[in-house]
Amino acid sequence: MKETDHLVIGSGIAGLTYAIKIAEQFKNRNVTIITKEAAKESNTQYAQGGIAISRGIKQNTFEQHIEDTLKAGDGLCNLVVVDKVIREGSQRLKELIAWEANFDQDDSGKFILGKEGGHSVNRIIHHKDCTGKELIRVLLKKVKTLANVTILSHHFAIDLITEHQLKKKHYGKKKCFGVYVLDQHNDSVITIKSKTVLLATGGIGQVYKTTTNPSIATADGIAMAYRAKAHIEGMEFIQFHPTIVYDHTTTEKFLISEAVRGFGAYLRNSMGRRFLFDYDVRGELASRDIVSRAIYQELRKSKEKCVYLDITHLDIDSFKKQFPTITAVCIAKGINLELEGIPVVPAAHYLCGGIVVDEFGETTIDNLYACGECANTGLHGANRLASNSLLEALVYADIIYKSHFKIDTKLMLDIPDWETNGTITRMPKEEIIRYKDKLQSILEKHVGIIRSKRGLEIARKKLEELFLEIEVYYKTNTIDSRICELRNMINTAFLIITQSQKRHTNKGGYYNIDIEKNTFKKE
Repeated sequence: MKETDHLVIGSGIAGLTYAIKIAEQFKNRNVTIITKEAAKESNTQYAQGGIAISRGIKQNTFEQHIEDTLKAGDGLCNLVVVDKVIREGSQRLKELIAWEANFDQDDSGKFILGKEGGHSVNRIIHHKDCTGKELIRVLLKKVKTLANVTILSHHFAIDLITEHQLKKKHYGKKKCFGVYVLDQHNDSVITIKSKTVLLATGGIGQVYKTTTNPSIATADGIAMAYRAKAHIEGMEFIQFHPTIVYDHTTTEKFLISEAVRGFGAYLRNSMGRRFLFDYDVRGELASRDIVSRAIYQELRKSKEKCVYLDITHLDIDSFKKQFPTITAVCIAKGINLELEGIPVVPAAHYLCGGIVVDEFGETTIDNLYACGECANTGLHGANRLASNSLLEALVYADIIYKSHFKIDTKLMLDIPDWETNGTITRMPKEEIIRYKDKLQSILEKHVGIIRSKRGLEIARKKLEELFLEIEVYYKTNTIDSRICELRNMINTAFLIITQSQKRHTNKGGYYNIDIEKNTFKKE
């Protein structure tokens, strides 16, 4: 049994920012961060674009940023949240700079501002094309200077501890008392008791076969919250990034930042024609949902495997300087940027819904908070505006930190240890891969960019069968992080499907061909 004042699950920008602020403000409080891989491994690590920051000046007003966010969110954003997050961004940026984060500047010391799809002006603060890596570097360096912060790497959160585990009846709002955690160093389950728990577990991309997300993005936080009966909404709003390098030789998917289109790149079909203006007056700078659907439609018509992101008309030297990582990957794949376009397709990228939180970042369970991609704050609505995600994580980490100035100083009643209910056997690795592939294939085929009533019904039926098979393994075998991840992905896929079935209008990242049959024909 371990005890801590504040428990953070996840080591991306949301969890690390919160941990730093709490630890600096309250030297007498202990903060514990658990992460299932190495501390630097998170969705943040792979963020290329940057942070959308409005400065409240004529060329970049708060009002413009608010309008762009609301338009991208397709009418489902919470205006109060949008206003608050955007107006606080500049202050959060100052904190990052004070922590020695480096962002691209010109010779006069002014920030070089990028532009991405859905933005009406240049407002993206960035560090070349690897902003996320720079942020993780700075935040981990800062964390390591704080004596009251402990990072437990290779520790997998299994389930939240609520009254259910205590076998107590509860009336009214439930409470969270901590987490059961698998220590992957020695395969033992430990109980961590905490006054507050922050879920900062990132995305869900691994439920899809084609995704920009790293292998760790298995929806663990959302699934744990779901099993604890927290309120979860907006799971139908999966944002597909339009431009992932098409490469059938590998399962590793490399994202081409939206900033490349902001830099001036064109999207062309197999005939060499720019097609985006057929779908939106903003062309290549339309929001991600529109661009992804347009590419989907072009590929349906042409029967081709990909479209092409063309930079041959741009200043190649300037491009290489601005996008060194993208340039290196393209060269490694044998793509000559000066002569040919980059083959691209859409891929599952970002969850716009998630665990519902209030104005203080608290879930519908007392003492349980959520921040970052796993949280549903109301900022994104039906479709996230590019580079608003890092901004949201920074602002809500600060909001939650401030809500914890006063916490209950009493550690709660005794919590029972994890009940081992399995044998010493484990599901073979090849079986895990087979089941994961089966799950991903269901989502890819029936719950992608374009969905249908019949497809969702088929997916739900297949998923229910898969769930029953996996539960047998879970209940009769030794606890294993791989089977836990698979279970979490199935729980989350169920939420995506059922919440897609309940929505009867097309919004942002959700598009049902039964609603607008004149736009997309049935398969």
